[in-house]
Parts: sequence; structure tokens; C-alpha cells
Amino acid sequence: MIGSFKLDKINKILATDCGSTTTKAILIQKVDGVYRLTHRGEAPTTVEAPFEDVTKGVLNSIIELEELSGIKILDGEKIISPSEENKGIDIFISTSSAGGGLQMMVGGVVKGMSGESAQRAALGAGAIVMDVLASNDGRLYHEKVKRIRQLRPDMILLSGGINGGTVNHVVELSEVLQAANPKPRLGINFKLPVIFAGNEDATEMIKKRLENTTDLICVENIRPTLEQENLKPSRDKIHDLFMEHVMAQAPGYKKLMSWTNVPIMPTPGAVGEIIQKIAEQENISVVGVDIGGATTDVFSVFKQKFNRTVSANLGMSYSICNVLAEAGIENVSRWVPFELDQKDLTNRIANKMIRPTTIPQTLIALKIEQAIAREALRLSFKQHKEFAVDLKGVQQERTISDAFDQSGSGNTLVNMLELDMLVGSGGVLSHAPRRAQSARMLIDAFLPEGITQLAVDSIFMMPQLGVLSTVHTQAAVEVFEKDCLIYLGACIAPTGEFPKDSLMFKYEININNEIIKGEIKSGELKLIGTPDGFYNSKLIPGKNLDIGAGINEPINTKLRGGVVGIFLDGRGRNPFIIPENVEDRVKSLNNWSSASNEYPKGKM
Repeated sequence: MIGSFKLDKINKILATDCGSTTTKAILIQKVDGVYRLTHRGEAPTTVEAPFEDVTKGVLNSIIELEELSGIKILDGEKIISPSEENKGIDIFISTSSAGGGLQMMVGGVVKGMSGESAQRAALGAGAIVMDVLASNDGRLYHEKVKRIRQLRPDMILLSGGINGGTVNHVVELSEVLQAANPKPRLGINFKLPVIFAGNEDATEMIKKRLENTTDLICVENIRPTLEQENLKPSRDKIHDLFMEHVMAQAPGYKKLMSWTNVPIMPTPGAVGEIIQKIAEQENISVVGVDIGGATTDVFSVFKQKFNRTVSANLGMSYSICNVLAEAGIENVSRWVPFELDQKDLTNRIANKMIRPTTIPQTLIALKIEQAIAREALRLSFKQHKEFAVDLKGVQQERTISDAFDQSGSGNTLVNMLELDMLVGSGGVLSHAPRRAQSARMLIDAFLPEGITQLAVDSIFMMPQLGVLSTVHTQAAVEVFEKDCLIYLGACIAPTGEFPKDSLMFKYEININNEIIKGEIKSGELKLIGTPDGFYNSKLIPGKNLDIGAGINEPINTKLRGGVVGIFLDGRGRNPFIIPENVEDRVKSLNNWSSASNEYPKGKM
């Protein structure tokens, strides 16, 4: 450890994120009483051969920071602390997804109840959930044993049964684990960590079966009653075991752990932390997305409830063919603003998978990549909405209409009319050539309703700020708002049924004492360019439509602009329709792109 620290004495913060390919370092300093990102460096991650020492990449990224900032941070391989003038830092923190991140299996008695709660606990801690075992998952005993041996997870979370309830089913699951005798992915001589978070009455029987073959830890029940979900003890223990077992076995991490002031956190778990902090600080509903090469993570906070999902097969390089397979060629093609042979499209997508580190070299290739990104984001969000639900199995007051509802309990928490902010991250969003392209991808994929603020993470520093928020919330939030987030603008989109060629809404927006008036018809998309700031506005929905205040109810509000502006979206929701005819579709897509100022004029 660098040493003890007091929050009011922290003036220089060093934070690193060890990714699977790149290690990123940022320097945060107190400038005129406010915390700001001042410098950023990066270097290749060195967890694999020939170096096999993650600290080499960390040191290289810090050396770049030293060169850019003029501040001496290193004395050999030692981090200088505390800081004085142009020397040293006050606190060092780190996140990591190197070595494939944290990979887990979870188990529950009922897949849709305790199994789903166990998933929420693991995902919230930053894990990739490889599989969910359950008594009712339809697999035979030997199939479950074989699956556990095949996957070799980093750890297993076992849950099931309410306190005081039956113990038989969760004990049977533990016997499956006992028979499988699973070995961890890293550290072949170590026992696999297993967390038991089920019916407390079953604890002794679980210990009897698993204590000798696994590293068993028992924590409080995830579902002590049907009406209650208690995820924090499991999440905290997952973090602890991630450090003790997974990170400790990865090359060089023991050394890195000795340098940091707080435990290293899995990168996705850290992003979840900052999303939760912003929702809490601003008292808003937030959806965040991080679209990567292999996976897409979606985070949400609605009604103070946090959820995270990982679409492990939806990404923009290694998993790009999975996006095509899951979405279908028609759904990808509908976003391509020109006629393109389907074989040509599939060949281009296959080339991207074969050469995952390439970026588009032509405008045609860029438009195709952004078309695929829309589908990857849409599918990931669809999966998220299906997972972010009320607790299943809870008794609720029911009306006669519920008797005809076959969907059962577990309604999604995601209400797009209540959504205040949509934040995008990942290469295709953060590094799009024009910010208007990022805004359009977010709008088209997520279809926000009512009034929604759009933003992107400028250089993907949310992981470092997430772990910082657990130590110094003020610093994390200040840097997040001033240097991390780029406010793109707002999206206004009424929802409800409407006839063709109807009025969607009228608007009056006061921009620097100039009143801009107009109306939006169905199928129209319009962009009003504005600087960042708040603008008094009046919005009047069309017949039977809702912009957030209720059906047919006008709304007076302050709209926030941004580097792109305010989008007035009259293309409808539930459903959002793109013309099926190729000629009409291409015309609509190009009209929307032109209205959004997405691409330089006169170029294809």
C-alpha cells in the first residue's frame, strides 16, 4: 500500500485500467479547487507472453503520463507518494479486465427466481455469467456435471431457497458441484472458490458436501424471502475472491495489488459503480452502454434499482458475425443507406471478424459498421429489458385484467418515458468520426421516448472513475461531468399511436433570446444545433401522443443542448417503422442523415 490518506489531502490521483489489449493511465489533479482530468497515457497490456507481468504495461503507461505532464511519478518501479509540487501522487487505483475478466457460473433452485437473483449479483459485481444452473433448467444430472467441467469458471455462486424453507433442492445442486469437482481457470493447484448464498438452514449440509473439494464461503441469503433481494453481501464477496483467487494468479497482479490503495476492481463492475453514483447524485434514471469488440454491457438505474447485463456474443469485431446471425441480414440491411447486395454485406462483415483490429477506411465501410452497431445495441438492450425486472414469485395485488395476462410476474423496470439520460461508450460510439453519428446510433438503437439527454464517454475513463467513486465520490463525479461525459444534446420523441402524415408535436425553443418555432410531422427527424446549455422550451404533442407529461398534455421544460444539438424525432415509437421498399428506405435514411448533419455533404 502507498499509505493512509485523507480525502482533503488528495490533490493528485493516478488511475489505471488494464484492458485485454491496452492499459490506460489517467492523471487527475485538483485545479482551482475542482478535480479535473489533466493527462492520459496508454501502453500495450503485458499480461501475456513474452512479458507475463501486467505491471510492465502499467509502468509504460505511467511513463507516458510523466512525459506529458512533467510530473515525476516513478522512482524506478516505485510510485512516489505523497505528492509535492511536480513530484508524486496521493492515491493510486486500478481496474482490470485483462486475462478475460471475471468469469462465473451461478446456480439457483428456480431459474427465474433465485437463479435470476444470483445472476444479478454476479453481473453487478462485474462478472461474465457463463451459465445458470437450476433444478428446473431441463438438463439431466450428468449434463450439468459435464457442463461445469467444460466451462472451468473462475468461481461459482450457489443460491436457492428462502430462509426457513425447503433445503432439498439446493443441497441437490451442491451434490452436482461435488460430483463435477471443478478446477479453476487460473491457478491449477488452487481450489475453486464457491460462494453459498442460499437458505441458511442448508448451510451445514452444503459445507459437508463442498468444504473439502472447494474453497467454500457462506454469506447471507440472496433471497431471504420471496419479497426481498439481498445482493450486497454476495457482490462484496465476489470482489474479495476476485482479488484473492483470480487476480492473484494472473502474472504480475500480486505486485500491482501491493501498489494500489484500494482493491483492484473488475472493469465492468467499476463502470456500474459510476453509473449508480451519477443516478444517485442527480436523482435521475440512467441507461449506460459499453459496446466492445466481443461483448456489449448495458447498465441501468430505474427506481433506484441497478441492473447490468452482458451480451457476451454481441460485439463489433470478434463477435460481429454473431450480431449478423442473431439480428438477421434484413435487420442489418434496413440501416444501410444505399442498395447493397446481401452477399457483399455478409462478406464485409466476415472480413471484420477475420481482421478484428481494423477500422473502416471508406465512408461506405463506416456506414455498414454503424448499421451493425445499431443492431448490436438494440439486441443487447432487448436482453437487458428482459432481465431488469421486478422480483418474480412475489405476491402482488392483481386485477381482473391480470387474469388474462399470460406473461406472469417480473415486469421490466425499464420505462423509456422515465429515462433521463442515455450514456454511450466503446470505440464505435466514443470514437465515431462525427458526434452526430454517435447520437443517431443511440437514438435508433434505444428509441428513447419523451425527453432524453444523450451523452458519450469521451475517452472511456468510466472504469477508473467508477473505482475512484468508492474512495472519493466528489472527485469522481466532478471529473465524470466535466471531462468524461460529452453532452451530445437532447432527443424529443413522442410515443403513442398515430395515423400516417399526422402532426407529432409543435415546439417553441428559446435559444439566446431567439424563439425557434415549428412542428414535426410523422416520419420526420430534425436537428436544431445548439451550444451546451439549457433552453426554455414548450412542447405540444399531437392527438393521443405523450411527450412525458401525459397523453395530449403540453410540457414546459428546459432542454439541454450539446455538441450536436436537440433532436426532434417524429418517427414514432411502438413500433418504430422503417419503409420496407428499398427505394423508400434509402430515401428516408438519407433524409434523416442529412437532417442530422451526420456526414460531410457531397461525399459518399
